[in-house]
Amino acid sequence: MAFLQRQINRGSISTGYDIDNSVKLEPDNSEFFQRAATGSSGNLKTWTFSLWLKRTEISHACIFYSQGSYGRVRFETDDTLTFYFNSGHELSTTRKFRDTSAWYHIVLAVDTTDGTAANRLKVYVNGVQETMSGTQPSQNEEGDFGKFASVTAQLGQFVEGSYYFAGYMAEFYWIDGIQQAPTEFGEFDSDSGIWIPKAYTGSFGNEGAYLDFADASDLGDDESGNGNDYAEQNIAAADQATDTPTNVFATGNPLVFFSNPTMATFNAITEGATQFKKGANGWETMTSSIAVTSGKWYCEIQNISVPDSAMMGITPADSEIIFRGGRISYHMGASSGDGGVAQYGQNGTLYKEAVGITYSPSPTWVGGTTVQGIALDMDNGKVYFAKENTWMNNGDPTTGSTGTGAVDIPDYTTKPYVFGYSLYANNHNGRMNFGGYTSGSISSAASDENGYGTFEYAPPSGYYALCTKNLAEYG
Repeated sequence: MAFLQRQINRGSISTGYDIDNSVKLEPDNSEFFQRAATGSSGNLKTWTFSLWLKRTEISHACIFYSQGSYGRVRFETDDTLTFYFNSGHELSTTRKFRDTSAWYHIVLAVDTTDGTAANRLKVYVNGVQETMSGTQPSQNEEGDFGKFASVTAQLGQFVEGSYYFAGYMAEFYWIDGIQQAPTEFGEFDSDSGIWIPKAYTGSFGNEGAYLDFADASDLGDDESGNGNDYAEQNIAAADQATDTPTNVFATGNPLVFFSNPTMATFNAITEGATQFKKGANGWETMTSSIAVTSGKWYCEIQNISVPDSAMMGITPADSEIIFRGGRISYHMGASSGDGGVAQYGQNGTLYKEAVGITYSPSPTWVGGTTVQGIALDMDNGKVYFAKENTWMNNGDPTTGSTGTGAVDIPDYTTKPYVFGYSLYANNHNGRMNFGGYTSGSISSAASDENGYGTFEYAPPSGYYALCTKNLAEYG
């Protein structure tokens, strides 16, 4: 399951420099940042762009930075990366960027005054210069980038109002008048070889900017000292996230293929890959992007518009409901020998490998007003289910091997497991919360014992948010 494992190969650890916040951008809500055309223009020949991003939609065109009619950086429909400097001057990668479980660090370093054509436009991803095909600008050529006095700059969208980016962004830098190396913003960890962020200590130039997304009330605030703020467009404080390059959280897995052909992936999973919508009758399942083989983990499930048919639970990472896109006739726990365990919302019945189990209390959870909890104990092979923090079957997730009120996990010693959420009916939707971001309204903002995650209810003692810092300690 490469797409479940690769989340730790890009920027998931830190050696002293932590990024606390990111921002979630959703195309359905037309969310982006904009710097208005005011003041003075910057250097049009020499500049650097640096940004960390985590994609949650693939195989569709999206622009994550643009300025003017021609200046733009985008992922193409084939998931290659293209840098448009000016009309007729564009460079594209041959490599495709389809990892939705990790963060990419992208640096564009430009100096058209350089006498060597190959040095004028450089693109780096995770500290490595990309091999690009296309036409370099001519010496001393000027593009739309840097024309802050006359054209708007958009972070997360094209200036013409389309091609919105879907995912998370962190640590945006615009360096005016300097072609910086990626090592100004990141470094390779000496132990793991992973590219990780570090603090930038250089100059910004007059028109430079730095957005750290740390102030939820002003996410576009420029921290460079220049006052070059980016105005939030359809972005609210609730769009701030703690899923960052130094602590990667699980999300729903955007790479799951849904069996209904009218449901493209980027229409089914939204809101930072935490929300899931059905397009036709028939069971479909969204699963977590991180699988676990040990440790104790917590997540929350909430229906949005589900009157009855929903399932929440766990399933092995090699389950056919994942590889066949939540097979339309199957849900978690529905197949004999599959290893899945799930609770049915309509009547509270538990299903374990196609066998229904009735527990008491075993509450229903129809509608969209309750928050369900799942506590997964992979150390002892137990799973627990809760409604509004009351554990079914008088369960106690802290009882370890005793497993008071728990359901035994069939294959926990031989297989990694993922969290899952299954829906049946057309146009119904719901959300999963792993702690890094949720589109739901949180009243208590509880975290785990390490201070990670934002949940409606505090995880049981000894259970943790599913993120890379916790995985490094307990997974």
